[in-house]
Amino acid sequence: MRRPILIALAIASFAGLAQVVRAPYAHAQDAIDQNRADTLDKDMFTRPPGDKALACFMRRYDAEHLARHRKQKVAAMKLLVSADIPEGEQHLAYSFHLGVKLRHRAGDFESLGYCNHAIAEDDASEIRFACGVDCEGGGINVALSKDDKSAIVRLQRIRLWKHNRPDDEAELTSGTDDKIFRLDRVDGGECTSLLTDREELAAFRQK
Repeated sequence: MRRPILIALAIASFAGLAQVVRAPYAHAQDAIDQNRADTLDKDMFTRPPGDKALACFMRRYDAEHLARHRKQKVAAMKLLVSADIPEGEQHLAYSFHLGVKLRHRAGDFESLGYCNHAIAEDDASEIRFACGVDCEGGGINVALSKDDKSAIVRLQRIRLWKHNRPDDEAELTSGTDDKIFRLDRVDGGECTSLLTDREELAAFRQK
């Protein structure tokens, strides 16, 4: 699938039914315990999500950190997790939008797709969001730190493309220093560059 078509479909589908996706380290279950799923939703969005909710997380790695992790490809990362009830549906659909600055490549890169609740394969007691990019673009798993103040992002591979230049692609793969990212919860204004429509922007401003 051509990247411009993918982006158009993905953005349009934020208001539609989220598809089931699979991502590394987690697998979707036919029957996730609803209480546990509801708890993850409440902790992720700091409240029950209702009809729409957004959560923003970010990390910029300073020179000292990058000097200690010379193989790390990521210089900065921000994550927007969204939940909403699409028109005509009764259940929440989940999506993600990732923004990435790469250490040795200029420009702002991004990726987006859909999420579902999943049991973590490396910790059966934990539910995470398993998020995937369409057209076999890989994906991420998103969990929360114990204090709910940070998102723990795990990846094996995810396709990225340059913001507003969808034919300029990159791929971020898990490496020695690019397996797990801890992103701090931040004010919603930090994620406005990742918002796809006015309704999402208005929801953030109301928080």
